[in-house]
Amino acid sequence: MWYTFDNDDLILHLRIQPKASANGLAEIMGDARKLRITAPPVDGKANKHIIALLSKMCKVPKGDVVIESGELGRNKRIRIRSPQRLPEGVERVKS
Repeated sequence: MWYTFDNDDLILHLRIQPKASANGLAEIMGDARKLRITAPPVDGKANKHIIALLSKMCKVPKGDVVIESGELGRNKRIRIRSPQRLPEGVERVKS
């Protein structure tokens, strides 16, 4: 599963494709989902772009989007604190 919930936080497992022609979530690749971004992987630009994109997508402040692991790689684990809107393909199952 490419996403999980930790109480109210959403944890995403993403494989980043930098320098794409457009931003957005793409296909699921095993336990991760591809995230295409237009930013290059240089000087932290990609990470800043990812945070801004996910912040807008989930309607949370940028400070509520945290890259927990994979800061220097393509595979990233990202925590979104109390998202106001869930990304496409994410469902919260009520128990």
